[in-house]
Amino acid sequence: MADKRTVLVGLIGSDLKLSKTPALHEREGACHGLDYRYERVDIHERDLPESALPDLLRELEDRGFSGTNITHPFKQAVLPLLDELSEDARMLGAVNTVVFRNGRRSGHNTDWYGFYESFRRGLPDARRDHALLLGAGGAGVAVAHAALKLGIASLDIFDRDPTRAVQLADALNGRFDGDRAAPTVDLAGSMAASDGLIHATPTGMKSHPGIPIDETLLESRHWVADIVYMPLVTNLLAAAARRGCRILSGGGMTVFQAVGAFRLFTGLEPDAERMQIHFAELFDARVRPVQATDEA
Repeated sequence: MADKRTVLVGLIGSDLKLSKTPALHEREGACHGLDYRYERVDIHERDLPESALPDLLRELEDRGFSGTNITHPFKQAVLPLLDELSEDARMLGAVNTVVFRNGRRSGHNTDWYGFYESFRRGLPDARRDHALLLGAGGAGVAVAHAALKLGIASLDIFDRDPTRAVQLADALNGRFDGDRAAPTVDLAGSMAASDGLIHATPTGMKSHPGIPIDETLLESRHWVADIVYMPLVTNLLAAAARRGCRILSGGGMTVFQAVGAFRLFTGLEPDAERMQIHFAELFDARVRPVQATDEA
């Protein structure tokens, strides 16, 4: 019997201990007959500064890795360390997947696709006239792109750094027809005008506890989508559910960004529904995967 093809993949970021992404990749790799090994490279556990990123990329290359996922706080910091960018990564200015091939590093972004697919399947009939996005960082730029691709007509963008919100709105308006994105500092006014809220900051993670918005701004008519998935039900989603909102966890985005990354790392086509089922098993969630609709 021929030896299995070995695929080594990493995840570079901070506070990765609870990440479910390694298990998702390794199970899917096994289903394809691969010896698939996914390693966390956690600067917090290694007690390294953020400036260690170049050394970490070099380490994985030297060890023969096929590539690495990139997460907080490196999705934008990794850009100058790459040889080439996919169209999506160049357009968004953020990378979550780096492929090592033939001595070159290519950066890709599967985050936007992950959010797009999750929202399309999880909130297919949600009103999309107006929404508020919290966060204009590496994840926020991808989610904002997905939001406009989903048909959200008007997107307000809030960030603790107002300059980032302005820059993201300008980039979106240059990419899409019409002035569909605008920076805001008025959360109450934006929520009053919005159909829904998209949260794209680390707030709600174990390492960043809390809720990113005053829950009294949430009304039952709102839908609320969070990109955080550890925990699966964040304080934000719990508050939204209490107030009668429709909610979408970050789990779907995690699965579908992993689908895209697996494809890039291996050249094989992953089974998205199988990965959704596995993700639910990892959380002991008694839910079936949402089936794709006919409309993209």
